Amino acid sequence: MKNVVWTGTWVAERLGVELVGDERLSDLLGLALRRNPRRAHLLVSNVLGKHVPQSPSVVYGHGFALGRRVRELLGAEDAGAAVVLGYAETATGLGHCVADGVGLAPYLHSTRRPVIGVDTAGGFEESHSHATSHLLLPENPALLAGAGPLVLVDDEFSTGNTVLNTIRDLHARYPRDRYVVVALVDMRSAADLGRLAEFATEIGARVDLVTAARGTVNLPEGVLEKGQALVAEHETTRTAENTRTAENTKTTEPADSRPGHPGAARVELGWPRGLPDGGRHGFTPGQRIRLDAALPAMAARVAEALPEGARRVLVLGFEELMYAPLRLARELEQVVSAEVRYSTTTRSPVLALDDPGYAIRTRLVFPAHDDPDDGPGERYAYNVAGAGFDAVVAVVDSAADTPALHAPGGLLAQLAEHAPSVLLAVVPSYVPARPSTERPSMLPEPLRGPAFSSYAPDEVGWLLQDLSDVTLEAPTEEREEAIQSGGAHYAESLPVEYQPSPQYQELFQTALGTSAARIAQAVGAVTELVLAERSPHPVLVSLARAGTPVGVLMRRWAQHRHGLDLPHYAVSIVRGRGIDANALRWLAAHHDPADVVFVDGWTGKGAITRELTEAIREFESAEGVTGFDPEIAVLADPGSCVRTYGTREDFLIPSACLNSTVSGLISRTVLRSDLVGEYDFHGAKFYRELAGSDVSVDFLDAVAAHFPDVADAACAQAKELLATDRTPTWEGWAAVERISEEYEIHDVNLVKPGVGETTRVLLRRVPWKILARAGAGTDLDHVRLLAQQRGVPVEEVDELPYTCVGLIHPKYTRGATGADGKAVTV
Repeated sequence: MKNVVWTGTWVAERLGVELVGDERLSDLLGLALRRNPRRAHLLVSNVLGKHVPQSPSVVYGHGFALGRRVRELLGAEDAGAAVVLGYAETATGLGHCVADGVGLAPYLHSTRRPVIGVDTAGGFEESHSHATSHLLLPENPALLAGAGPLVLVDDEFSTGNTVLNTIRDLHARYPRDRYVVVALVDMRSAADLGRLAEFATEIGARVDLVTAARGTVNLPEGVLEKGQALVAEHETTRTAENTRTAENTKTTEPADSRPGHPGAARVELGWPRGLPDGGRHGFTPGQRIRLDAALPAMAARVAEALPEGARRVLVLGFEELMYAPLRLARELEQVVSAEVRYSTTTRSPVLALDDPGYAIRTRLVFPAHDDPDDGPGERYAYNVAGAGFDAVVAVVDSAADTPALHAPGGLLAQLAEHAPSVLLAVVPSYVPARPSTERPSMLPEPLRGPAFSSYAPDEVGWLLQDLSDVTLEAPTEEREEAIQSGGAHYAESLPVEYQPSPQYQELFQTALGTSAARIAQAVGAVTELVLAERSPHPVLVSLARAGTPVGVLMRRWAQHRHGLDLPHYAVSIVRGRGIDANALRWLAAHHDPADVVFVDGWTGKGAITRELTEAIREFESAEGVTGFDPEIAVLADPGSCVRTYGTREDFLIPSACLNSTVSGLISRTVLRSDLVGEYDFHGAKFYRELAGSDVSVDFLDAVAAHFPDVADAACAQAKELLATDRTPTWEGWAAVERISEEYEIHDVNLVKPGVGETTRVLLRRVPWKILARAGAGTDLDHVRLLAQQRGVPVEEVDELPYTCVGLIHPKYTRGATGADGKAVTV
C-alpha cells in the first residue's frame, strides 16, 4: 500500500511546527505559509471546502454532524430557540451546515461586505486575520435579540480571541444565558484553555465547546520571522511568474474569443425568487426548506450543461458564498457519475508550493470582481490548477457577476487555462427591503411550550403575546348582552372556562375512543392533499385555537409518513377584525409566503374562510407582500367552503368538545386596543392552573396511534380526492341563511352549523335551541348532555345538511334567562 504524505510535512520540517493531539488531526489539517504579519503558518482544513477541493458530502457531513451534537447538548427545547452565527469568510458554509444539524435554528453569518440600507446589528475584530473587521447585518434585528442559546461557528478555535470579541459585543447588546462555540478543531494552547471559562464567569453565562478534534500547535522560537523569510524567498519566484503571465494575457480580445478558450457557458439555475443567497442577512429554517425543494431541478440543469464524458468536476464557490454552491455540489454529486469536488475562492493570500507534503499545491490569482468596499485587490483559488478537472462550475452571486469576472486575466479566464469546460452559475444577490420607518423592525419570536402551552416546543410556535396575568374573563351572559348590543366585540373578553362534569369527561373519552381512527384517516388525507397540491415542504399555520390540534396532527403525519419536520405556528384571526397582520409580517420575514398553508379544524358556514380571504387581500395590498394563499386546509368541510379537506362529513371531532384543556391550555385569542398595540401580536392566556384536567397531548397521541393502521386508507382517500371536483358549493352558507330566516333570527352570525360550532355555542355563548338531524346517533351524545345541563331544547329536523346546528339566543338580554342563569325555552 502506498504511503500518503501528510500535507503539513513541508512546513513542519522547515519551521519546526508540530501538531499534537487527536489522531484525526493529520487527516483534518495540513499546513501552509501565508503573507500575514501576525501569524506565519496556516492550518489548512481538508474538510472545509475552502482551500482544498473535497467531496461536498464530506464537507456537508462534518458540519451537519457538529450541528447534531449541538442539538443533543442543548436538548430539543433549547435547540428550538437557538440562533447560529458563522464567521466570514471561511466558516460561512460550515455555520450553515451546523444550523441544518441543529434543526430549526435560523442562521446568520458575519460579513465583510457592507450593504447600503441595512443597519449594522454588531461587529467585532478577528485579530489574526488578513481582513479583520466583521459586520453583522441581519434583515431582522430580532434574530439576535432572543433569549435562546447563541451558537458561534468557526473553522478553528485557535486562541479564542475572535469568540471573546464576538460574545463581548453581542452580550452587551443582547444578553443571554448560554453560548455554544463550535469548530472543526480546537487548537488552543495551554495558556488559552482557561480564558473562555473565566470570561463565562465574568458575564454570568454558560459557554460550551463542541469540536470534531482537539490538539495544539507547538511553535518554536522565532517561527514568525522564519516563516516570513520563507514566504519572501518563494514569493520572489512567484512574482516573476505572475508578471510573465500578466504580460502574456495583455490583449484587447475578449476572453470568449481567444482560440482554445471559449469562455464560460452560463447555466441558468432557476434560483427561487426572493430566496436569500446565504446567511449574510439571515437564513431561516423555512428558507432552507425552499432551497431543499429547489435543489434537484437546479442540479439537473447543471448536470445537463456538463460536457459529455466529464469524469472529474469542481463546483467552485465564491468567498462568503459557500453554502449555496456546497448544496448544489452535493446535489450534483447524487445525480452524475463524475467525481464531484467542491471548494471556493478566497481573499486570503497563501503561498503555493508544488510539493506533496504541502497543503496548497497551486494558486490562481485574479482581480477582485465584486467591487469590494475596501477597494480592488487580488483574489485566489487554490488547488484547482493541475487537479485534472474536466469541468469547473463557478458559482457567484450577481453582485460579483461583473466585467472583471469575464475580463482577460479574470477568474473565468484563469479557470479556462486549466479546465476544458467552464460553466458559470449566478445566484441572485439578496438585499433586504428597507423596513418602514414608522413600524418597529423587531417582532418577538413565537411563544412555545412549556412556558406557553402544554404542547412540546417543536409541535407549535404561537405567534401571540402572553396575557396570562390579565383578568379577561366575564360571565357568559354579560358577554352575550354586550356583544349583541354592540357594546363589545367577542374578542375583547373571554368566557369563563367551562369545567366539564365527570359524566361529560367520560363522554369525551368515549367519543375519542370511537372516532380517533376516523380522525387519523382525515388527518392523513388532508396532509397528503397539502403535500401534493400546495407545497412539498409546507409551513403549517393553524388558526388558533381550534386549528392548532389539527395542525399538530398534520405535522405528526408528515413526520410519520414522509420523515418531514414541518414548521408549525398558530396565529389569531378574529371575525370582523381579520387575521393578525403582525403575525403575517413575521411569517413573511421567516418563510416563503407561497409555502404557508392555513389550517383550521372544520368549516361551518365559511365565515372564517371569507374573513381570511379578505384579510390576506388587504394585507398584501398594504404591505406589498404577495404569495399567501388564503385557502384553508381543514379536517372536515361539511359546509363545502374549501377545496382542501380530509372529509366533508359532519362528524364529532373530540377536540371540539372541550376548550383550552384540549388545545394546549390556551384560551381563545384576544384583541383589545388597551392590551394589543398596533405592532403587537394578538393575545391569549395560558391556563396553567388547569393542568390537572389537560388532555391536549392525550388527544394527539390517541389519534396519532392510529396512523399506521389508516395509512393506506388515508392515501387512497387523498388520491380519490385529488381526482374529484372539490370546487366549494357554499351549500352550508345557503343553509344558514335559510335557517336564519325560518327561525326569524335575521343574523347569520347567530347560526352556528356543524357539530363543532354547536358545541362552541353550548360552551361559550347563550344558546337558544339546537337543531339536530333526524336520526343522528352517538356523534351528538355530548351535545345532548350539554343541552340538558343548560336547559336548551334539542329539535329534530329532517333534511338538515349538517348533523346539528346551534342557534344563539337572538336579541339577548340577561332578562331572557331564568333565575338559575339557564337559557329560556321559547
